[in-house]
Amino acid sequence: MKNRFSGQLLSLSYKFSLTLIFFFLSLASIAQDYPTTVAKDGEGIYSLLKRHDLSPSEHLNAFIELNKNKLGKNNSLYVGQSYRLPNKAQTTQPVSSGGAIYPIFGKTYEQVKPIDNALQGAIYYLVSGHGGPDPGAVGRYGNHTLCEDEYAYDVTLRLARRLIEHGALVYMITRDENDGIRDASFLKPDKDETCYPKLTIPHNQLKRLRQRKDAVNKLYMKHRGSFQRLVITHVDSRSKGQDIDVFFYHDKRSKTGKKLAGNLQQTFKRKYDTHQPNRGYHGTVSSRNLYVLKYSYPPAVFIELGNINHYRDQQRFIKSNNRQALANWLAEGLLLDFKNNK
Repeated sequence: MKNRFSGQLLSLSYKFSLTLIFFFLSLASIAQDYPTTVAKDGEGIYSLLKRHDLSPSEHLNAFIELNKNKLGKNNSLYVGQSYRLPNKAQTTQPVSSGGAIYPIFGKTYEQVKPIDNALQGAIYYLVSGHGGPDPGAVGRYGNHTLCEDEYAYDVTLRLARRLIEHGALVYMITRDENDGIRDASFLKPDKDETCYPKLTIPHNQLKRLRQRKDAVNKLYMKHRGSFQRLVITHVDSRSKGQDIDVFFYHDKRSKTGKKLAGNLQQTFKRKYDTHQPNRGYHGTVSSRNLYVLKYSYPPAVFIELGNINHYRDQQRFIKSNNRQALANWLAEGLLLDFKNNK
């Protein structure tokens, strides 16, 4: 069954809209009774849901909403406490082979199957740069125009899909409901991107940044106490003669953000040492006074993926395999960060 909701991407293999869920819950609280269960010793929400044949990634938020006044710190359960269980009919159902459909990824990539639960409990907010009325940096490749917002978004979509495969809960803050993951070399620019949940992106830069910051911070407060990270992706614009490696920035006040950036940088260095040992890797980690880094609640990293005006860097973007490699390496860095902070 396909989801038609436009809300966040959820962990493991499911996507549903918080707004629609809350609507269903409001109706259900009037119209029906919910089954209940008693928490066992050592049991958390995930194991409790699995015990009742309910997918954690599909029913987690519904369970929390139903029992929000009975949960401990970090949504822990109390032994012997009775809890209400979500109704399966109220949320999306799995497709065959343990996957689920995410229309935001497009027809080719919409079915996502879990690989493992390595990122279970982790929450990521993904913001690709610019979008809507602002294409960001613009480069030329022959007769083709390369727009930053399209390539940053495609890499970010691929990253989101990868994180979900590893069990993370992922929110796409910058969204385009009809582009999906694209394998073409030259991505057609458009201006229909929105900001989560479905807000029109303003042209004014400060208003745009504030809109994204507000979306992230509101979600952060909902998940307060959980492991949360913000990942911002951009493409740089420099002279045609300057190629650059992938660079990572953090807010100077955030030790956790600095560690996050360092884990990503270490991953890229290791990857280049393995796959291109004679090339060398010069991407750095440094602090930067950027609005969203400064004012967002979760630890954050700002990533420059390359120079859209340099021929060699352009290969990093126009080849879909390279965009996927960027996403895979970023996901590996985030796996390392999660492991190092558990």
